[in-house]
Amino acid sequence: MAARLVITRPDDWHLHLRSGARLKAVAGFSARQMARAIIMPNLPEPVTTLSRLQKYREEITAALPAGSSFAPLMTLYLTDDTSPAIINEAKGEAVACKWYPAGATTHSSNGVRDIRNIYPALEAMQKAGMLLLVHGEVTDAQVDVFERETVFMERELSKVRADFPSLKIVVEHISTRRAAEFVRAHANTGATITAHHLLASRNDMLAGGIRPHYYCAPILKTREDMEALREAAADDCGKFFLGTDSAPHAVGEKESACGCAGVFTANAALELYAAAFDEMGALDKLEAFAAHNGADFYAMPRNAEKVTLLKEQQRIPETLPFGDAKVTPFLAGKVIPWRAEC
Repeated sequence: MAARLVITRPDDWHLHLRSGARLKAVAGFSARQMARAIIMPNLPEPVTTLSRLQKYREEITAALPAGSSFAPLMTLYLTDDTSPAIINEAKGEAVACKWYPAGATTHSSNGVRDIRNIYPALEAMQKAGMLLLVHGEVTDAQVDVFERETVFMERELSKVRADFPSLKIVVEHISTRRAAEFVRAHANTGATITAHHLLASRNDMLAGGIRPHYYCAPILKTREDMEALREAAADDCGKFFLGTDSAPHAVGEKESACGCAGVFTANAALELYAAAFDEMGALDKLEAFAAHNGADFYAMPRNAEKVTLLKEQQRIPETLPFGDAKVTPFLAGKVIPWRAEC
């Protein structure tokens, strides 16, 4: 009989769902496994106001499978023009706001160019108890792409952390030992960790040929960084939690001369995390990481429902439908050792 692991239904504290037909193609994957998800606001027309937030939430809800209880938790996209009035209007419906340094990743051109421009908004968020979610990379062209997260911690985030001590901050999709150390060292600071950052290093992406479907932002780092993230994910401190950063792009948008950053994992997210924790010899730590730590950090109730994982092999499809195109999932064509019963 296959090994069986029963855990509290998890939440995804960092998810990209896109819009239109592409949203309809992928929403069901997350709804099948997750109870809730923090929805990223970086659409082509970013979610910068309460009205846009409400419209996007309605679109997501309409795209869910019939009878789904999946709850999208909405966020606002911060720009240099985000005012305290915008924050105060949205505070009852936006769980958090997302800080994208302008140009850091997909659809971030409208992001923040100077953090001082949004200090009034951050003050309003701190007062309202609204979380700040951070894409932690500098965009300075003089900084090596593999060092941009570390430089961001030192140059940008350390100052914001000092100036807003009561503001809860989530450093998204951390990719380095330095980021994990920063999170541990600062109060009111948590971090999401992706399955792909737990399962792959830059060698997997680059050795023997470029694998564009491993390319993400922040980019995969060294094996030593991956091991540090594994240590953090299994840490009992409660500061690290599941955030897939599942970010689907059409195959042609990835396999191009200037491919998009983003790894799609929603089709097998829980199984991928189980594979990583199994490799770590830490399956007993998976439930806290996947279902407890994030809810506690966001001051939300833990889920009551359970899900079952079976130690059974499954092969990841080569591609999956994606509206008018196809998407290649992470580890496409490979066999992973776990299957979720959801």
